[in-house]
Amino acid sequence: MDRMELIRTRRSVRTFDGRPLRAEDMSKLREYMQQIPNPYGIPVRFLLLDVEEHGLGSPVIVGENCYVTAKVDRVPHSEEAYGYSFEKLVLYAWSLGIGTTWIGGTMKRSLFERAAGVQEGEWMFCVSPLGYPAEKMSVRESVMRKTIKADERKSAAQLFFDGDFSTPLTTEDEKVRDALEMVRLAPSATNSQPWRILRAGGAFHFYLAHTKGYSSRAGWDMQKIDMGIALCHFMGTLGGELALADPGIPTAEGTEYIATVKL
Repeated sequence: MDRMELIRTRRSVRTFDGRPLRAEDMSKLREYMQQIPNPYGIPVRFLLLDVEEHGLGSPVIVGENCYVTAKVDRVPHSEEAYGYSFEKLVLYAWSLGIGTTWIGGTMKRSLFERAAGVQEGEWMFCVSPLGYPAEKMSVRESVMRKTIKADERKSAAQLFFDGDFSTPLTTEDEKVRDALEMVRLAPSATNSQPWRILRAGGAFHFYLAHTKGYSSRAGWDMQKIDMGIALCHFMGTLGGELALADPGIPTAEGTEYIATVKL
């Protein structure tokens, strides 16, 4: 299964069949975790946490045996780097038939941070269960998916723009269309889809349209992790180089420049 097919088919899994990960799958995950890059050059350090050993869990998850999390230094752009690297792991896990779901709030954070050994000067933004999807979703998962409209996405015209934020982006370039579609399909907290992309000056500028009710917590912003996921999907499909140079294009209130991808 190629990368675009992984993105198209992957879904958040909250109901697992209870089987521990096979030794060969665990070995592949451990090896992959050691060499996940991101364009910010910020190390994201992954850990696997056993549910029984650490007494871990989440009220929205059923049948899990293991969680994955990661730690990152408290430096600028750590959220975006975290989202980028973590999404690469999520897609790799799916290629092995292993289900995941991003969890940033529905957990006892202090318990996970203690299990991960989070130190002063580090952040642990999110976790995910790892396991084989059950044949049937639990009732709580079905209700949750319907509540957040998990299978729906905004249209391309609402997300991608050309020159200014009043002109929807259209292109004959199939590779660009594919990359934008992979961003459109990306997961985000409560399916808020906060990314906006503006093509200008031969580059693609990424912006965060902050969702009302979200605020930075303890000095970090959950929706910037979503932006890292969007960058992962875009650059993983189309390539390019990351730059951090705000082009100064007028934006709507509550919209923040994040990064630029130059092809």
